Amino acid sequence: MKLKNYGEGIAKGMAVTMKNAIRTPITTQYPEKKLHISRRTRGNQLVWDKDKCIACSMCARACPVQCITMATSRDENKKLKVDKMDYDAGVCIFCGLCVEACPQKCLYMDTDYEKAVYSRKKLNFTKEDILMTEKSKPSGYYSPENEAKLPKQTLLVDGKLWDK
Repeated sequence: MKLKNYGEGIAKGMAVTMKNAIRTPITTQYPEKKLHISRRTRGNQLVWDKDKCIACSMCARACPVQCITMATSRDENKKLKVDKMDYDAGVCIFCGLCVEACPQKCLYMDTDYEKAVYSRKKLNFTKEDILMTEKSKPSGYYSPENEAKLPKQTLLVDGKLWDK
């Protein structure tokens, strides 16, 4: 082993380090700056529009892991109404079959991706928990009318848009 160019490897390593230390960062500072995710993402929770729902239970029947349970009854006009609807996100595989099976388009996937919890008990939702609100917005998955309303996906901290 010959020591012809002693320290050449260290010098090359330091040059790479200095080059990357002074360039503009391309990573996103996650908690402070959030990116817009893909418009057609399948989120971590369901969003339900109770005004459109006809209580047909197609979503519960289409679910391959039975994470949706629904109890219905008839009101005074002999129309079906939802008495109880439970959704277990801890069991859900986020396949979207429940959204695709809904004939009234009243069930959507959520756009929020921050659903981490410390207890599995907090992953059990009732019909009041999955109602469509300003915070829980539907994604564009299987819903082109919602996709047009959502912002374009961003990937970098400087707000560059992803070219489709």
